[in-house]
Amino acid sequence: MADETKAPETSGSGTETPAPAPAGKAKKAEAAETTRREFNWLALAWSFFAASAAAGLTATGRFMFPNVLTEPPSTFKVGLPTDFAVGAVDERFKEKFRVWVVRNEEGMYALSAICTHLGCTPNWLSAENKFKCPCHGSGFYMSGINFEGPAPRPLERVKIALADDGQVLIDKGRLFKQEAGQWNDPESFLRLS
Repeated sequence: MADETKAPETSGSGTETPAPAPAGKAKKAEAAETTRREFNWLALAWSFFAASAAAGLTATGRFMFPNVLTEPPSTFKVGLPTDFAVGAVDERFKEKFRVWVVRNEEGMYALSAICTHLGCTPNWLSAENKFKCPCHGSGFYMSGINFEGPAPRPLERVKIALADDGQVLIDKGRLFKQEAGQWNDPESFLRLS
């Protein structure tokens, strides 16, 4: 068999010209090399992909732990009866529990701090000796009876009792309406005589 290696071709001037490289190898060499511009676009694309994946995982994780509304307990202790001044409205529990505790000469009762008109929270105006709703101007006496404004009925009372340790216990789960005659219920008023 004859030797298949070819001698380099010479041109008429006597200089050798190298044989051209196969076409497939040249294209592969160019494709393997990534230019700076291509690298920047690839880096940007992968960055966006990573950010999107992180955002998707974050949203999925957030979905697994839904919002939980924590409300204050409906039954709570407010202290000893001697902690409350006679003839005064105690506003310490208005913000957290939406309840006022009122003590008079006969005993104590707790009023719900929710206006019977549209559910706003009235304010106690000690100078005027009344509850006044800032939304629509409903007015209530210290007893909770409405006397001005659009409120259709008096404030509601909540259950009040003495706990075993002698503290006043309030239960917002039990409401008493004056117009239904429920203020005569012994649980709507705590006698201290």
